[in-house]
Amino acid sequence: MSLSTSDRSSVETVIRRLSTLRPLSAEARTSLEYAMLEGLQRAGPGEDLISEGDPVDSVRIVLSGWLCRYKTLEDGRRQIVNFIFPGETCDANAFLLAVMDHSIATMTPVLYSEIKRARFESLLAGDRSLAEAFWRETLVNAAIQREWAINLGRRVALERVAHLFCEIVERLRPVGMVDGNSCVMPVTQMDLADATGLSVVHLNRTLQELRASGLIVLRERTLTIPDLDALKDAALYSPNYLQLYRRD
Repeated sequence: MSLSTSDRSSVETVIRRLSTLRPLSAEARTSLEYAMLEGLQRAGPGEDLISEGDPVDSVRIVLSGWLCRYKTLEDGRRQIVNFIFPGETCDANAFLLAVMDHSIATMTPVLYSEIKRARFESLLAGDRSLAEAFWRETLVNAAIQREWAINLGRRVALERVAHLFCEIVERLRPVGMVDGNSCVMPVTQMDLADATGLSVVHLNRTLQELRASGLIVLRERTLTIPDLDALKDAALYSPNYLQLYRRD
């Protein structure tokens, strides 16, 4: 695969993201960069990178594009249980399990790297900083799932959607994908509804309420938050669970 300047820049996105969790050694950066460049893959929107029940023998790291983790009931109803953003890993430790317990689908065109299990384990064994960064990412993912459970179980519709928007901005900011308090929003209202446990109609009404309150501007696939603190207050939001600014 020929590599563009954009591809190489996307590799740096992963390094930047992991470094917010655990500063990486120079050796770790170099070895991970080589491994990612060797395993580059592309996928179009609406593709399953892996499906529930599939065996796992590799690690997928997202360089650009948006994905989602989801579960589907027998009657076709879907619940998105998390988004996956540039710089994040789809399944850093999933190969320790027999099969996947959920599916991962692309929501936009995606550039990702697929690293086989043996190569990935060798990378982690060779550098403690890299191993700790990926373990912290796994712990943060667990914290995100707990927060999403609270979203679905206790927050009302406006709080759920506001909380999701706050989280998206906070997760995209460390990889340079937020301009002020604006970011791309390439997902559909159906995706947002499936992520917040709302019907599309209820989701649409909630978006209108957020707009009317001046808490968000959502136009031309771009989300702008005029007053992030005000939106956080409305969402009962604290970013501590993301562990984005811990350095040691």
